[in-house]
Amino acid sequence: MDGDGWHGIQLFRDSPLRLSLPRSLRCSSPRLSLWEGGKMINLFKIKDQKREESGNATGRAPVKKQSAGELRLHKDISELNLPKTTGITFPNGKDDLMNFEIIIRPDEGYYQGGTFLFTFQVSPSYPHEPPKVKCKTKVYHPNIDLEGNVCLNILREDWKPVLNINTIIYGLNLLFTQPNDEDPLNHDAAAVLRDNPRLFENNVKRAMAGGYVGQIYFTRCI
Repeated sequence: MDGDGWHGIQLFRDSPLRLSLPRSLRCSSPRLSLWEGGKMINLFKIKDQKREESGNATGRAPVKKQSAGELRLHKDISELNLPKTTGITFPNGKDDLMNFEIIIRPDEGYYQGGTFLFTFQVSPSYPHEPPKVKCKTKVYHPNIDLEGNVCLNILREDWKPVLNINTIIYGLNLLFTQPNDEDPLNHDAAAVLRDNPRLFENNVKRAMAGGYVGQIYFTRCI
């Protein structure tokens, strides 16, 4: 953790914009022209430059305007109620809260004792679109494929803006306590879970311990 106390901290559709100017400020007014010297003036850029100059004049750094997605994410993070099996880290520090990591250590079920890392990428359009979530730990699981893609309904068709980061975290935890063979990404693992739960349990233990399941090698995660 660096001096500011944030770096690496761990807490274990569009619509077109229309600009309507008052009649007195339209191009017929000699005091304002949207064109100058053959170039269109970017009014927003000028405004930003003036704000930056004002900040420099007072010795303060210019304030970066936050998107609606960032504001909503800050609210979600401040209201997190993490299960005891879960931790959260912000590897890029306080300046990049839109990219963070979740660590899940299940304390029951097939995956008890394992450690599984997920990355979250949150877009400025959040919460109108869900975060992009990837599992960075290679895992033998019917609902997580070998590339780390996650099959969780609230990350796809059942996402709604009223849902939040806490909802997703609980959904990921549920995947480890109640893996689902009816909506698989890893079809081989799903078939074994459905037809031979005892063999599935042995395969999970072998994968977490570091070893081969069939032709696929898994790195130790316990």
